[in-house]
Amino acid sequence: MVRTDRIDIEVRSGSEDREFRFSVEPVAHGEGEGIAYYRFAMEGDEPRIPEAVRLSWMFPAVDIAGYWDPGANRERGIRIDFNEPFHAKATSLAPVCSLYNAADRNRLTVALSDAMRPIRMRAGLREETAEFELWLELFTEACPPMDRYEAIIRIDTRDIFYANSLREVGEWWAGLPGYEPAAVPEVARLPMYSTWYSFHQQLDPAEIEKQCLLAKELGCEAVIVDDGWQTLNNERGYAYCGDWEVSPDRIPDMKGFVDRVHALGMKFILWYSVPFVGRYSKAWSRFAGKYINTYDGPDTAVFDPRFPEVREYLIGIYERALREWDIDGFKLDFVDSFNLSEEMRYTLGEGRDYDSVPEAVDRLLSDVMERLRAVKPDVMIEFRQKYIGPLMRKYGNMFRVADCPNSYSQNRIGSIDIRLLSGNTAVHSDMMMWHPGDKPENVALQFIHALFSVPQLSVLIDRIPEEHRRVVGFWLSFWREYRELLLDAPLHPSAPDFLYPVVYARDGRRYLAAVYGQGVVAKADERSDDYLFVNGTADDAIIVQLGEKLVGTMTVLDCGGSEISRVNVRLDEGVHRLKMPPSGLLHMRRSDTSIDGER
Repeated sequence: MVRTDRIDIEVRSGSEDREFRFSVEPVAHGEGEGIAYYRFAMEGDEPRIPEAVRLSWMFPAVDIAGYWDPGANRERGIRIDFNEPFHAKATSLAPVCSLYNAADRNRLTVALSDAMRPIRMRAGLREETAEFELWLELFTEACPPMDRYEAIIRIDTRDIFYANSLREVGEWWAGLPGYEPAAVPEVARLPMYSTWYSFHQQLDPAEIEKQCLLAKELGCEAVIVDDGWQTLNNERGYAYCGDWEVSPDRIPDMKGFVDRVHALGMKFILWYSVPFVGRYSKAWSRFAGKYINTYDGPDTAVFDPRFPEVREYLIGIYERALREWDIDGFKLDFVDSFNLSEEMRYTLGEGRDYDSVPEAVDRLLSDVMERLRAVKPDVMIEFRQKYIGPLMRKYGNMFRVADCPNSYSQNRIGSIDIRLLSGNTAVHSDMMMWHPGDKPENVALQFIHALFSVPQLSVLIDRIPEEHRRVVGFWLSFWREYRELLLDAPLHPSAPDFLYPVVYARDGRRYLAAVYGQGVVAKADERSDDYLFVNGTADDAIIVQLGEKLVGTMTVLDCGGSEISRVNVRLDEGVHRLKMPPSGLLHMRRSDTSIDGER
């Protein structure tokens, strides 16, 4: 047990006491009351492979309603001390969790400075005492021998909005040495068209170009050409990955294809599954013995990034694509799959220049970004949830919600979760798709629920009804008009334990509330010139609570942007039920007219 000025942190390890000496001590900081930093250190007399080390302490379960971590998804309930912890490492999630009350106020947010190495983390309620046991477990996977290790634990107990506490954790990580986020090109913050749901592996350049032309007219600025360009196999596996040569039967002329897309005024992003090498590739025999695992059966292996020749091979592939085809970015997939198999757990040396897989992956992805930016400074790199942690911001500049086809609510949850920690990194929705026979109001929900992320579209645009295209055009136009408010203004997602039923964005002049829960009250408690209310429900009205009198005009639009009504209004402070269609938009603009001497 290590006693500090505020908490008693217990350190447990499977290593013998003589192998490592442990210490936990407070670290001075200038952030005021409510934030504490503790340095955990372990030292040995000679390098050894450490056993798992657990740091734990207790926290009273007072005024706590819910729990959040980057992988919680729809499970926001209080954890019990026997529940499974969540796992984080450089390429998966992030070492942070949060407890908050029913008013969305932070009660405890815990983060670790070391976001590279694998860690297990949990805040679980102990039934006997109504206390939370917080614990962090380090060295949960094999790592190279060491004689010293340090990390900082950040504990925030301030009574502030929970999302502000998480945002500051993201800023803290971004300020650490080696964690500086990559620059974000402007086009990464604009809508994109993806081929995945619309084409899957059946890629046809002429058809894709047709969709690009239509997508450009609707407001998309780039196309992401996904899996299928490198193989004729349509089984959606990875046994043909590894060489990354264009399948001439799919795409006879990749450079010409890219040039034609550029001529349409769109950027071109290409998909790669980074760790995988398939049995039916030339690389399979070339790199025999330089794998760390298999994936989804024996026909797909995972490269060992600790070999410099493996890293150079992969980087060279991406460099050549950038130079020879003039593409604009990469969708680098499955980077969280660099996992050591149990039989490879203690493989060291023998041509490897790193013993640690996480450190080798960090070197690989850091070099990828550095080398590609040397060719094209504004290159785009997209990563998919759940590889969306603080180090991933260094390697890439676009984070996308995990695959959730046709699930608008999941797009809402995923995009807000990513936004909470990601600063200015461009957060993208999963690709929006739907059935051509669906209602226009439901099509609009795809965009409304992903409103606070960059939209990605993946339908065959020429095969959806004209009324669907009108909906898509309206919401992409609306999104572009208010993009800075939606992406850059402080994000205020309410009630995380209810999966964000109302999300707000304010910039001092404009106020926007997207309502996702039926019967939920949207609070307009700050004075603005423009109030925008988006109905993300099937109800024909929303409930709004105004913080002051408002005189002005109120315009109501339907899901496709057609005006339903425009009236002058005089609304008193308090609660109002405002009629508007499902998936519609209500815009109230304050006038300069005085009310009883008040403006």
